Amino acid sequence: MKKSKLSAVFLTACMAATLLAGCGDKKTETTEATTEATTEAATEAATTTEATVADATASEAEDDENYETGDASLDNVRNQDEIGDNELLVVSFGTSFNDSRRLTIGAIEGKLDEEFGKDYSVRRGFTSQIIIDHVKSRDGIAIDNMTEALDRAVDNGVKNLVIQPTHLMNGLEYTDVVNEVGDYADAFDQVVIGDPLLTSDEDFDEVVKAITDATAEYDDGETAICFMGHGTEADSNEVYQKMQDKLTDAGFENYFVGTVEATPSVDDVLAKVQAGDYKKVVLEPLMIVAGDHANNDMAGDEEGSWKTTFEDAGYDVTCLVRGLGELPAIQDIFVKHAQAAIDKLNK
Repeated sequence: MKKSKLSAVFLTACMAATLLAGCGDKKTETTEATTEATTEAATEAATTTEATVADATASEAEDDENYETGDASLDNVRNQDEIGDNELLVVSFGTSFNDSRRLTIGAIEGKLDEEFGKDYSVRRGFTSQIIIDHVKSRDGIAIDNMTEALDRAVDNGVKNLVIQPTHLMNGLEYTDVVNEVGDYADAFDQVVIGDPLLTSDEDFDEVVKAITDATAEYDDGETAICFMGHGTEADSNEVYQKMQDKLTDAGFENYFVGTVEATPSVDDVLAKVQAGDYKKVVLEPLMIVAGDHANNDMAGDEEGSWKTTFEDAGYDVTCLVRGLGELPAIQDIFVKHAQAAIDKLNK
């Protein structure tokens, strides 16, 4: 991405130089001095622009390092070769928060390895190239993207490939995974893809139980427990309303679900909380990982975060910065989905 941006900048600079040279050509003689000056101006402009881009990039990197995310070396990136005939590729969006990556995605992968490792080599693939690049630049840790992970499987002679995404829903990211895997369908004897977390009604019921069990200690009658999802413009955004309905129908009327980038918004959730007689609020991400959204949009101290929004409204706020992937009950759902995918082989 940085190279593309830089190339575009150089192209703009070159176009500007060309225009400068063209403006002086009215079928009159152009002196060597004018040409030299124009060239020097263009070179200086390009050099200045390059420096500006470099400074901006460095500034962004510094901004990214204003927080501690944990020791990247503790995480198993699962990009080893010598895979064998059968591979279980766990595909995640990813996160650059090292501790959360290990405790969520890593824990899910570990649980799958525990269940299926005897017959399948468990490997990792991330769909966010931005996250992959950032972790590589900051920590020197290489994580395969989808193409690299699939190419690795091909190069290792994998015959039976099982893909298990850790996505929350069947949304745009999940669809992209399905489409990319489809391009490799002929490279393997068999390829199957497991379901994302929230697929069947049974999945919703199990997630409801998982998150209410995990927050039971805060359910004291005067606390509103609010979950923050990501949100999407796709139709799959309806899973958040369905989760809200499931919680309410199960009797958890003090549990509320909202999103960062769609609806219900934080203001929608606040309005529901204010309609009740609550003194305290607990915030927790409805996301597989506790990454940037959880740490900043939810638990951040800056104006506009969920934390400050509820504090400004007069509530005592507790933030549980943990991803769903940390919960054993959530890990078990992914095991169930992977098993269902494996059962489709040879059928």
